[in-house]
Amino acid sequence: MKKVLMIDYEKCTGCRLCELVCSVMHDGVSNPARSRIKIMKWESEGLYVPVSCQQCDDAPCMNVCPVKAIFRDEDTGAVMIDYNLCIGCRSCVAVCPFGAMNYNVIDRKVFKCDLCGGDPQCAKFCEVHAISYVDADRISTYKKKTAAERLYTAQKEALTLQSPA
Repeated sequence: MKKVLMIDYEKCTGCRLCELVCSVMHDGVSNPARSRIKIMKWESEGLYVPVSCQQCDDAPCMNVCPVKAIFRDEDTGAVMIDYNLCIGCRSCVAVCPFGAMNYNVIDRKVFKCDLCGGDPQCAKFCEVHAISYVDADRISTYKKKTAAERLYTAQKEALTLQSPA
């Protein structure tokens, strides 16, 4: 079964540990700019959102690549890059709807999440469990459950406010 990263931004504290372990895992340096996962921060709202490749079924990056350097790994289901074929045109960066495809100007190559070969370190090290590695079909079930819980809580609060004290 295909597995993906599930992001629960409401749990994210903005510690950026996921960025650090990712860059160390892939490049041997502790440098968030080299991370395959990025924390988007809205400091004034206290909101932090981990952004990573969604491993799209019909991946725009894969479809636009003129030399077919982007492919799907049969074992993990991850969308991968063959650097022997990649010409660095950055078409994939331009079409990614999530901004998850990156370009490293030093190495002069594109890069993105590869799910760490099926053992994503960001999910392992996220202490608040804002990032999980789950079966792809679990995401919709989880989101439905979370939405139902929020609706229940909101209705319960509304009824409490309406009750005469």
